Amino acid sequence: MTVLYANTLDYRLTPSGRLLDLGQWNEDVAYSLAEKEGIALNADHWEVLSVMRLFYQEYNVAPTRKLLKTALCDRLGPEKSTDAYLDALFPADVQIQGTRIAGIPEPLLDAELEPAHYATGPLPDTAARHFIEEFEFDGRSYRVYPRGNLVDPGDWSERLGKFLAEKEGLELTPEHWEVVRFLRGFYFQYGITPMVKLLVKHMQDQEGDQRINEDYLYELFPDGPSRQGSRIAGLPEPQGCIDP
Repeated sequence: MTVLYANTLDYRLTPSGRLLDLGQWNEDVAYSLAEKEGIALNADHWEVLSVMRLFYQEYNVAPTRKLLKTALCDRLGPEKSTDAYLDALFPADVQIQGTRIAGIPEPLLDAELEPAHYATGPLPDTAARHFIEEFEFDGRSYRVYPRGNLVDPGDWSERLGKFLAEKEGLELTPEHWEVVRFLRGFYFQYGITPMVKLLVKHMQDQEGDQRINEDYLYELFPDGPSRQGSRIAGLPEPQGCIDP
């Protein structure tokens, strides 16, 4: 295991060069990590690192490149959210190199996660309300993870979504469909299923509808707008999700 020396202290690093204990991160550590990467941190670097850390603190998941660019555009403007700008600051890829220096986990697309990610942890009390392992619909079999999420999001259709919702005791209204379609659009744009805070923010931003808040979404999906919504939308379980 590699050891990083910073501010008279030793910090253990993982084989991939990340802090073993992310809670030990501080600015001195960031400077040392950056120096190890051949980067001399300046104000522009720190702006990006700060946005990364704020995103992780707010959403409990590290931002993928596309999500980072969206967050940077919101906070710093479009000129500081381009690929060329980020590549000039972090030549080895802001998603990998930048998050290492920022002291947050490496962001992964849902498709990059190991299958075990979807099969670990205790099942919720509502487990019996959704399909487990496999089910039949319209003459074919569909595989699901233990928490009820489709193994292959490409298998989904709106007819199947209606069937999955009925299993959970939901009759889909136009309001439900708005969320389901948004979840799928987000997934295919950003590569991850949004947890509830991220879902609320992006729906508010893109739909311009301030009635869309956590209370509204939980009324539609009582078992969690991200967790239950992702099951009905045929998507992976959201990373960092805190739904029941």
